[in-house]
Amino acid sequence: MEVKLLDLTRQYEQIDREIIPVIRSIVESQRFVNGPVVEEFEKSFANFCDTKYAVGCSSGTDALLMSMTAMGIGSGDEVITTPFTFFATVEAIIRVGATPIFVDIDEKTFNIDVSQIEQAITSNTKAIIPVHLFGQCAEMDDILHLANKYELKIIEDACQAVGAEWKGSKAGSMGDVGCFSFFPAKNLGAFGDGGAVTTNNKELYEKMLCTRQHGIDMKNVYHYDHVGGNFRLDALQAGILNVKLHHIEKWQAQRNENAKKYNQVFMDLAATGVSVPVCPTSLKDCYHVYNQYVIRVTNRDEMRTRLQNANVGCAVYYPYPIHTQECISQYGYKEGDFPVTEEACNEVLALPIYPDLKDEELHYVVTSMELK
Repeated sequence: MEVKLLDLTRQYEQIDREIIPVIRSIVESQRFVNGPVVEEFEKSFANFCDTKYAVGCSSGTDALLMSMTAMGIGSGDEVITTPFTFFATVEAIIRVGATPIFVDIDEKTFNIDVSQIEQAITSNTKAIIPVHLFGQCAEMDDILHLANKYELKIIEDACQAVGAEWKGSKAGSMGDVGCFSFFPAKNLGAFGDGGAVTTNNKELYEKMLCTRQHGIDMKNVYHYDHVGGNFRLDALQAGILNVKLHHIEKWQAQRNENAKKYNQVFMDLAATGVSVPVCPTSLKDCYHVYNQYVIRVTNRDEMRTRLQNANVGCAVYYPYPIHTQECISQYGYKEGDFPVTEEACNEVLALPIYPDLKDEELHYVVTSMELK
């Protein structure tokens, strides 16, 4: 048997009759940039995220970059975030000229350790980027309290957390902005790159509409209010996302069911004396959408090889702590600075969790781990 880490062909088989007419309609209209299809998606996505506004853009990376550009974050500013994330989180901070300030993670959730944030705040701090990693929101109450106390911006990196919730509030609705990725492997994936920024701030919304088109003055063509970029969302991707958005809640529920099945299988094995991996922690105040189902095992590399030899897809998110990456060595971080992150990088392993995963495939994944 072969079990892929992610099999998008099964998803496509469900929606191809919806997708093809949409693509054909856009092609026939020849409206590929901006236009009514993009606007329709933006309104639908804002409604889904319980925000007033959404701005479609070219990727999750550009969502972060566009947000900080619109906020005026730049040289001399510090932005607090986590070293256990996809590199784009930190890359965007650096690209606007700001300095990333790292805070270690909570060992159970992999999200930023909120108890350590305040000591990292200085007079130069302008924003905090909590990363809702693997589909679970960071503990936002304390983060929002600190933002209010120190007058900081909150940029939610929700690129892996479409539809996730913290105490009933949707990811992307709690901070000043929420940044999303529609990379094909995401829970809500396009047929290429895509992203969005959500906000309840009208001024930020209107500025980001300009920022995604080079900072152009929307009322005075070829006059530029500020330096932005080419961050637009293609109409084809917006049309595809419009279709998928109707299915996302069902797909999230199926991911949760698969997570429960994994958890139960591991619990049953543990009851017989078998040594099992540490399962993902889902906080009671969160609705976890399991963009990834990430376990912890001390013999991670051996386990990964075992699964790969059994034709089971698995992956490591993330093997290298960002603070030890040579390309950001100028910030002076070193190995040992964030021990919880470094330990996680040596132990994490993602298993297949996609909605269409069959029970027999899930059990084959666990059997192939050869737990003893």
